[in-house]
This record gives sequence, C-alpha cells and structure tokens, in this order.
Amino acid sequence: QVQLVESGGGLVQAGASSSLSCTASGGMGRDIDDMIWIRQRPGKLDEEVARIARAGTKTYSDSVKGRFTVTRDNGKKTMYLQMNNVRPEDTGVYLCKIIYDNWQRSALGQGTQVTVSS
Repeated sequence: QVQLVESGGGLVQAGASSSLSCTASGGMGRDIDDMIWIRQRPGKLDEEVARIARAGTKTYSDSVKGRFTVTRDNGKKTMYLQMNNVRPEDTGVYLCKIIYDNWQRSALGQGTQVTVSS
C-alpha cells in the first residue's frame, strides 16, 4: 500500500521562508510519474500549487510563481517545496499527491498545515 508522509510547515511569519517535504513508500512500482502539491484553504477550491514530472519539468500556479520552488529526489522518492516570501493567503493545508504506475494510479497524503501570520 502506498503511503505519503508530508512534513514541515507550521507557523511562519509573512515574508519569511519555509519548506515542506513529502516521502512516498510502498507498492508504487519502479517510478513515480508526477508529484504534486495541492493546497486546501477554507472556503476555496483546492489548488494545485506545484507539480514536478519525473524528468523534472515543473509547473506552478500563478499565485505562487516566483516564490515557491518544487524539487524532487527520485532515488529517495521525495518531493520538496521551498516557500519564500510567504503571504497570509498561503495559509492552508498542503497535501502531497503522486501519480504512478504509468499514469494509472494516484495517491494522496494526509497533509500538513501551513499558517502564515501577518
């Protein structure tokens, strides 16, 4: 069974930096295709803030572009999110999602809370 464990986040001051990580384990087969950070905020639709493909191609939502950086270590099956110059509107639960098994399956983590104080 695939497990995703997110870590990092917590309380951060506006303008500061913070980082998240997500490590996958379990029966994913040989490779993970895409790794994705999803943000949940009260009263708002879930937002895909960053995505990184196996080969390293990255995409970001407009709300975080230029401030957040997603990376991954395929050997460690781990994805990272470096968040710089955070804003109060970045507050939310950040969940890790992976797509694997040749794009046929996906898994979602439990999430980690990020709270940005102004």
